[in-house]
Amino acid sequence: MSQAAVKQQDGINVGDSAPAFSCPSETGQVISSGSLKGKKIVLYFYPKDATPGCTTEAQDFRDRIEAFKSAGAVVMGVSRDSVASHEKFAAKQCLPFNLLSDENGSICEDYGVWVEKNMYGKKYMGIERSTFLIDGSGTIRNIWRKVKVNGHADEVLEAAKAI
Repeated sequence: MSQAAVKQQDGINVGDSAPAFSCPSETGQVISSGSLKGKKIVLYFYPKDATPGCTTEAQDFRDRIEAFKSAGAVVMGVSRDSVASHEKFAAKQCLPFNLLSDENGSICEDYGVWVEKNMYGKKYMGIERSTFLIDGSGTIRNIWRKVKVNGHADEVLEAAKAI
């Protein structure tokens, strides 16, 4: 088995180069990782716009956005919702950061967050709530998987301040 195949099976890890991405935001503007070179990126993946946990998580990042900016970090949310869905969600929640529309799931696949889930005995594919902290050189510095929303934004903020 090749090294690349082993890496893909294991997913991405702290210290790896962050997978490149390019997709539309809630405004329809295409945002790419290349345009963010030199900046810390908080890339958080969430299951669905306007659901309780996802709304709380977005509000928590929103309420700390000035502290993230002071730490030199750009916050972006990613889900498989459409640009139109993101536009409504961002407007309703007054979100001061971009929501990326990964409708085809390529970014979710690249970051290893598109996983089999199980709810009430029913298995389905969905986004595992996860956050990646990427430094200015494009290296993954921290990964949170299976995120519990309460306190998460504070934890990510402290990590962003530390790099």
